[in-house]
Amino acid sequence: MSIVRKRLSPEASKSAALEAARDLLIEAGPQAVTLKAVSGRIGKTHANLLHHFGSAAGLQKALAKSLAEAICVDIAAAVIKSRSGEGSPRDVVDLAFDAFDRQGAGALAGWMILSGNEDALNPIVETIHNLVDDLAIDGHEDRLLHDDSLTLVLMALGDALLGAPLAKALGLPRERARDIALRVMLASLDQAGIPHG
Repeated sequence: MSIVRKRLSPEASKSAALEAARDLLIEAGPQAVTLKAVSGRIGKTHANLLHHFGSAAGLQKALAKSLAEAICVDIAAAVIKSRSGEGSPRDVVDLAFDAFDRQGAGALAGWMILSGNEDALNPIVETIHNLVDDLAIDGHEDRLLHDDSLTLVLMALGDALLGAPLAKALGLPRERARDIALRVMLASLDQAGIPHG
């Protein structure tokens, strides 16, 4: 009996490849996100993925963009809920930290930088920039949101890369960096006179 493979549209094939790449990132780290590994996961040829992404670096760049877009949608929803009193600033902090830690964005960013693929971070930076501009009350002049976003992203990235061993070495709970990020965010909101529930 032969196996009949369903032919996917180019967009569905690309989407399946990105989903497989994301799964590999979470399971085994950024070094596992190769064209060969992804093509094996989705039953496509190496040449098929080369056609879609051009190279392993292109695949990683597309993965970074996909991760950033997905998490920014969730963060935007959490910020809107927090502003309306239905959510909390802690929800925003947790989403950012989870994106860099549990969803692998921190490891991927670190890997791309160390591999000399810094331009692959552009989609992440641009997506965050667009999110901040969309959420800003006074457009690009909303310095508070820009400052808070920079602080939160850098803290989440640092925590993803070094948080667990450093917290352990200092005898601190693993969640301490999240608690500090929340404190910083709440102090910033208080200073600006913005209610936060």
